[in-house]
Amino acid sequence: MGFLTSWLEHYGYWVLFFALLLEMLALPLPGEVLMSYAGLLIYQGKLNWFLCILTAGAGVSTGVTLSYWIGFRLGTPFFEKYGTRVHLGPDKLDKISYWFQKYGNKVLVIAYFIPGIRHFTGYFSGVTRISFHKYAWYAYTGAFIWVSVFISLGKVLGPKWEQYHHTMNRYLIYAGIIAAFIFIMVYLYRKNKLRFKEMLTNSLEKGSHNFHSMGKVKFIVLAAFAIFAAFITLMIGLIQDFLANEFALFDEVTSYIIHEVFDPDWTVWMNRFAILGSYYVFVPLIVVTSLWILIKSKDRMLELQSFTIVIVGGEALDEGLRALFHRIGPSSTNYPFPSTFPSEKTLISLTVCGFAAYLLVRHQVKLKVRITATFLVIILCLLVGVSRIFFDVQYPSDVIAGYVFGGAWISLNVILLEILRMLRKNGVIAK
Repeated sequence: MGFLTSWLEHYGYWVLFFALLLEMLALPLPGEVLMSYAGLLIYQGKLNWFLCILTAGAGVSTGVTLSYWIGFRLGTPFFEKYGTRVHLGPDKLDKISYWFQKYGNKVLVIAYFIPGIRHFTGYFSGVTRISFHKYAWYAYTGAFIWVSVFISLGKVLGPKWEQYHHTMNRYLIYAGIIAAFIFIMVYLYRKNKLRFKEMLTNSLEKGSHNFHSMGKVKFIVLAAFAIFAAFITLMIGLIQDFLANEFALFDEVTSYIIHEVFDPDWTVWMNRFAILGSYYVFVPLIVVTSLWILIKSKDRMLELQSFTIVIVGGEALDEGLRALFHRIGPSSTNYPFPSTFPSEKTLISLTVCGFAAYLLVRHQVKLKVRITATFLVIILCLLVGVSRIFFDVQYPSDVIAGYVFGGAWISLNVILLEILRMLRKNGVIAK
C-alpha cells in the first residue's frame, strides 16, 4: 500500500484512474484506502476534490465497461469449459446467471461497497447478457457514488486519516452489505407482493382462529412484529456493546466527522434542529393528531388510549433506561440530565413523531402520503440526533440507542393497537 500512496502523491490523478480501473478488472488493489488517501491529499491542498471524483469515476467506469465486454465475449461456453477450475461449474453458473438476470442490474449501485462482489459484477453482467444500456446506467451511477463517498470521507477525516480510515471503511462496507440486503428484500416484496401478503395472512390465521378478517390489519401486525424483532436484536447488541465498553472508537470517529462536516457556522441551524426534539414541536403535533383521531378514526378511544400510552410510556421508558445504565454524558457538568444512554431526545422524538405519523396516515390509501410521512419522521429524528452530537451533549452511541429503544417501543405499540383493533372488530372484547 505504501508504494501506491507514494505514487499517488507524485502522479496524482493518473494513479487514481489506473488503480481503480485495474481493481475493477479483479486485481487485488485497495481501492477504498487509495480513494480516502486521495481525500487526505485534497485536505492538504495537493489535489482537487472535483477532479479526483471525475478521474476516479472515469477509472471505475472504464474498468467495469471492460469487464462487461470481456464477460460478454467469453460468454457461458468459456465458463462451462474452464469454470470448474475456479469452482464455477455449469450448475453454479446457471444459478448466478439467473440471479443476475433478475436482480443484477438493480444492485450494481450498492455492489461497489461490498469487496469481492464489485470485482466480478461486470464479468457476470456480460456473461448473462444484461443489456449494456441498463448495465451502464446503474454501473456508472454506482461508480460515481462510490468514489464520491470514499474521497469525501478522506477529505473529512483530514489529519485523522491514518487513525480512522480503516474503521470508517469497515463501517461503510457493513452499511453496503445491509443496504444491498434491504434493497433485495424490498425488490422481492414488490415483485411478489400478493403472494407475500397471502403467505403472511395464512401464517397469522394458523396462529389464531379469532383473526379471520381484516387482512390489511393482519399484514400490519406481522410487518410491525418483524420490525420489532429487528429492533430487539439491535437492542440486545447495543446493550452487550455498552456492557463491554465497546463504544469508545465509534463515538470518537462519529463525533469527529460530525464536527468536521458541520463547523461552528452551523450553530444557529443546530439550535433550530434541537427545537425539533422539544415540546415546542411535540405539543402541537399531539394536539393535531388527537383532533385527527377524533374526526377521522372509527376507533377513537382505542387510538387515543394507545397514543397516550406511547407518550407517557416513552417518557417512563426513557427515565428508567437512563437510571438503569447511568452513563454520564460528555457535558455532564452543564447538562441538566447527566445520564445520557439512551438519548432522551431521539427516543422521545421517534416515539411521539413516529406514532403520530402512523396514526395520521394509518387510514390513508395514497402510498405517496405514507412514504412522505415516513421520510419526514426519519429526517426530523436524524436532525435532532445530529444536534445532540454537535453540541457535545450526548455521545453518538447515546443517539443511536435512542433510535433503537424508541423503535422497539413504537413497533410494540403498533402491534398491540392493531391486535386490539382486530379483537374489537371480531367481538372478542367489548368496544
